[in-house]
Amino acid sequence: MSTKAGRNLPAAIATGAVLLVPAVLGIFFFELLLILVWTVLLSMGVWEVARALEQRVTPTGHTLRLPKLPLFLGAVAMPTAAYFGGVEALTLGLMVTGLAILVAAALWKVRDAGRSILSSVFVACWVPFMMSFAVLLLNLDQGDWRLVVVVLLVVSNDTFGYIFGVFFGRHPMAPKISPKKSWEGFGGSLLGATGVGVLASWLIFDEPLYIGAVLAITVVIASTAGDFSESMVKRELGIKDMSRLLPGHGGVMDRLDSLVFAMPTAFFVVVALSGDAGGVPLGL
Repeated sequence: MSTKAGRNLPAAIATGAVLLVPAVLGIFFFELLLILVWTVLLSMGVWEVARALEQRVTPTGHTLRLPKLPLFLGAVAMPTAAYFGGVEALTLGLMVTGLAILVAAALWKVRDAGRSILSSVFVACWVPFMMSFAVLLLNLDQGDWRLVVVVLLVVSNDTFGYIFGVFFGRHPMAPKISPKKSWEGFGGSLLGATGVGVLASWLIFDEPLYIGAVLAITVVIASTAGDFSESMVKRELGIKDMSRLLPGHGGVMDRLDSLVFAMPTAFFVVVALSGDAGGVPLGL
């Protein structure tokens, strides 16, 4: 059975349930399980983005080749480093991954080394580095709920944006990039997510309501930027989905694109407004 959007609905529901159960258990009971699930997803994301980039033919007439082993190691190392060592360890993980990419490109003598290295560094930054800020949220006070609320804000962005876009959408935000996104839908995302953020500040964190409002607004902006970014990459590569790794959903990055910018944005907003850096001095 397929939806009008071309998705297999039973497969999509089953895939979502398989991912949701260990994620919930990991957030609230076994954080290392969450790290394991996250590293698997990031490794899948690294593979599909690298594979998509390798379909591009360079100006020299060769297909691009990316050294994937350092990217897979980075996908494991960065969230693990973030969990055990915080921001500094995550940054070190990115630097080591970048160095490993340089060494691998030299040892394997890849063609168009400059483009290969830059593309690999892009993948390392876009997927494991940015997404590992989700792990940093766990180190904050009430980090499990912080992470849940950020995910709810991203879901609210998509849900309310879709509803308002369907009923009221008239003015496209960026028709050449994502023709279905409208300014009316964006306004609905802001309203819906702000309501969720304010309720979370009041009912869960017992903090000033403006923190939830500011967090919601910035997450909506970051999530929308994440959607547009992936749409631009796919449009440039001439593909509809990054892959078919997730039955009924497409690729991993097709599902996580909103989180790419939302997670680091949420982390720094929470740190700046609450003063909690998870025991890591950030100079704020």
